[in-house]
Amino acid sequence: MSNTIGKLFTFTSFGESHGRGIGGIVDGCPSGIEMDINYIQNELDRRRPGQSDISTPRKEGDKVDFLSGIFEGKTTGTPIAFVIWNENQHSTDYDHLKEVYRPSHADYTYQQKYGIRDHRGGGRSSARETASRVVAGAIAKLALKKLGVEITAFTSQVGHIAMTQPFDSTNLSLIESNVVRCPETEIAEKMIAYIKQLKSEGDSIGGIISCIIKGVPIGWGEPIFDKLQARLANSMLSINATHGFDYGRGFEGVSLKGSEMNDSFIKNGNQITTKTNNSGGIQGGISNGQDIYFRVLFKPVATISKKQETVDINANEVELEARGRHDPCVLPRAVPIVEAMAALTLIDLYLTNQSVS
Repeated sequence: MSNTIGKLFTFTSFGESHGRGIGGIVDGCPSGIEMDINYIQNELDRRRPGQSDISTPRKEGDKVDFLSGIFEGKTTGTPIAFVIWNENQHSTDYDHLKEVYRPSHADYTYQQKYGIRDHRGGGRSSARETASRVVAGAIAKLALKKLGVEITAFTSQVGHIAMTQPFDSTNLSLIESNVVRCPETEIAEKMIAYIKQLKSEGDSIGGIISCIIKGVPIGWGEPIFDKLQARLANSMLSINATHGFDYGRGFEGVSLKGSEMNDSFIKNGNQITTKTNNSGGIQGGISNGQDIYFRVLFKPVATISKKQETVDINANEVELEARGRHDPCVLPRAVPIVEAMAALTLIDLYLTNQSVS
């Protein structure tokens, strides 16, 4: 099982949803980075369960406990190990799933691949694993901050309810003003109402998270197999429930002609820049100095309380009505996860660029 991401700045995660805890090891982090523990904890708080009435009611403090790699508030250059103890497991809620495969979940594939699975909340396949990513990503974001790089993600679409021009929004400061993390207040209210409706019906919904990255200089990303957009796509599609990724004008670009899609180069003072940014800050797999922007599509949460047809481990047809505590929509809590995975990708590519420059 692959549990590590990165080449020079690596992150390995461990733990299960209903085990003693989850955690990770960050290796390759430069020394001397000031570790703002309050900032890291705040990032975890943005992801933690039970923070609003449109998320799972599971109550976890999600307090990070650092075990190594930090001395007198700074990174030492040695491996940074941390753990987040699980405090609110209701494992008996999942007893009825011990011999049943949940539709569109990892139950069947895990069982077939490994010959064993943890039915308690999905075990390793649970989105609870992403809390560790947020901690590692927060460390990466603190390192990137010294380089002037800023990563901002937000909910731009829930079901059929969408922002009209998410990357042209001037209200990114409003992202944390509502529980769905959408910077357009009126759209956010509609999203929240829709999620509440589906929650009352025992159903779920997906949507899109958009991300803008500012301050990345020219040159990050490697041609051919380590293109910047390819590394971002790999990171984003490793997040639970993701089903799509695009950058720049993305899939909208199929309706444009080359003359409309191309970013013309212009002279801006003593620098060369582009007239438009349809490429989303990436050309030839390398950052071009413009803002990087991309979108990540999330499917509806697989575990719902509506009755569904499935089979058990003996291939008997059964009717499943899942119990437990589940999100009707993962997007609000996934915003900091998207930022974290973007940060882990960028800091690794920065270090790679430093090693070859």
